[in-house]
Amino acid sequence: MSALEAHALTRHVGGAPLVEEASLRLAPGELAMLIGPNGSGKTTLLRLALGLLAPDAGRATIDGADVRGLSPAARARKVAYLPQARPLAWPMPVRDVVALGRFAHGAAPGRLSHGDAAAVARAIGACRLAGFEDRAADTLSGGELARVHLARALAAETPLLVADEPVAALDPRYQHEVARLFADAARAGRGVLTVVHDLALAARYAERLIWMKDGRIVADGPAAETMTAERLAEVFGVAAQVERHGAAVTLTISGPL
Repeated sequence: MSALEAHALTRHVGGAPLVEEASLRLAPGELAMLIGPNGSGKTTLLRLALGLLAPDAGRATIDGADVRGLSPAARARKVAYLPQARPLAWPMPVRDVVALGRFAHGAAPGRLSHGDAAAVARAIGACRLAGFEDRAADTLSGGELARVHLARALAAETPLLVADEPVAALDPRYQHEVARLFADAARAGRGVLTVVHDLALAARYAERLIWMKDGRIVADGPAAETMTAERLAEVFGVAAQVERHGAAVTLTISGPL
């Protein structure tokens, strides 16, 4: 059974298409990265696929269940979603922010079971936040806070992990570490779908690339098959050189067309 499946999802606003007949399937244990230029519909597609927006047409399922029929608590036990905007309503210790990832399992900060505390500790360690546990989240840098929110999502230990631009605020070292965390999560059996803008990062770590342009999915497959100079020109408007080394791809972008 697919962890996440979308069938011809469509969403229009003011007569303009934001997403048009988008279909995808994500299997357990698979890491897919959604790529495309700004305004191509990536965030809208994620929100439609998770049932956070109502489609004008099409449907989506998580673990076989229609997303529109899931309660927020039931959805949170199936999928951890890391959106672009991650506001904190009040200053909290890092440990408590990460512990929010266990809320759907019945936990609350300060009242964690042994299993919940272990999940929080695993997430803090994975995101290299040891020593930050008692720091107030509002004293952290943007990159540190991004890692805290990622740890919150990992702490949920859900079958499905969906993240919208999770590496945007991170320096190159942590971008690669986060990509490796996603690869590890997929190897552990979780379905992972994430939006990234760093094409070289996507080519290196994703099992599949899902390409979007003007609200439509225009390609879906491994980097070695879908990442070509012609597609980069068509989708992103850039001139690029693509070299293949077996299943690996090396990408050099020389500039706009």
